[in-house]
Amino acid sequence: MTSAAEITAAVRQLYNTYPFPPEPILDEPPPGYNWRWSWPAAYSFCTGRYPSRLDVAILDAGCGTGVGTEYLAHLNPHAQVMAIDLSEGALEIAQERCRRSRAHNVQFQHRSLYDVAHLGQTFDMINCVGVLHHLPDPARGIQALANVLAPGGILHVFVYGELGRWEIKLMQRAIALLQGSDRSNYPQGVAIGRQIFAALPEGNRLKKREQERWSLDNQRDECFADMYVHPQEIDYTIASLFELIAASGLEFVGFSNPRLWQLERLLGTQPDLLARAQHLSPLEQYQLIEALDPEAMTHYEFFLAKPPLVRQDWSADAQVLAAIPYRHPCLDGWPGGCVFNCHYDVIYLNAAEQQFLAAANGQATVADLLAQQPEVSLEQVRSLLEQQLILLAPGGASWPTY
Repeated sequence: MTSAAEITAAVRQLYNTYPFPPEPILDEPPPGYNWRWSWPAAYSFCTGRYPSRLDVAILDAGCGTGVGTEYLAHLNPHAQVMAIDLSEGALEIAQERCRRSRAHNVQFQHRSLYDVAHLGQTFDMINCVGVLHHLPDPARGIQALANVLAPGGILHVFVYGELGRWEIKLMQRAIALLQGSDRSNYPQGVAIGRQIFAALPEGNRLKKREQERWSLDNQRDECFADMYVHPQEIDYTIASLFELIAASGLEFVGFSNPRLWQLERLLGTQPDLLARAQHLSPLEQYQLIEALDPEAMTHYEFFLAKPPLVRQDWSADAQVLAAIPYRHPCLDGWPGGCVFNCHYDVIYLNAAEQQFLAAANGQATVADLLAQQPEVSLEQVRSLLEQQLILLAPGGASWPTY
């Protein structure tokens, strides 16, 4: 049986051979965004409210070549970001990436995720994407992260799903069989995998899945190796995922791709069946969706939190009127009358809504802005909130600004 130390060494060797992800390094801040990397957006998703502090500590646990780290730094300029990784080769690229784009609020350490306690601090936000499923002991890893998460802090996790990666697992097995005992020769494994795909007939299920989902990224050997010749991978189902979450001792906040987990998406045309499904427990509802749409379950991405995490309820009009609005930090196309929100929905804004968004900078309450802009209604403000174009901070406190 392969020991944990041997697995760790093999994973480190893979990412020193093929640093991942292989995104180009730019001499400017990265284009686009992912709202999960924005502290105000992520915190508001978890709590319903804009955070009271922007000068937070963020940990990128398993940063690889620093693609996520760079975004964390630029989207959170008031934060201090710590990035760690097992691969010294990947870390060198991450450091160069952040230096070139002038992300100055980042520190890097060559460190195992298991050893985060040695950093000697706690973090308000932890990003752990694509890492836990490559550990010899993911439960130990998530527990280590939970121990350095500050009270009221949030942890974003991304792990692989078993059902949506069925063809990938079969190809991994085929490559391993043909490669034999020398599986640490990763370039050889990549070459064998590419030969297999070239040999398979058109219409083969593994080949079709690769062509439909992965082939564009997998033109790069780094991506192909990460997918098909990785020495350690644990894939999850809903049942095993919530066992991992239970091991963390943290609170499950929700999936960060919530639309995938809406029963209406699959059962909405059958009201009686939908009503029956809605009587299931949340865990059973997740299992039902997983069973009905297995191809979509290539991964699970979700937020956990360390109590106390206070949620805000905006159902009362008085609370909304007293709140302080902030324009969502992850809007594409702003300023303008046609924008993409954080979920890439196309949203058309009339002149009054554009004026309100322009003024939503944390300097005045909703009531103040409505008094200044009588053409905007409270219902429109609620619509902006629902479409995730604005975030609200409770009134009666001093709130941060960008």
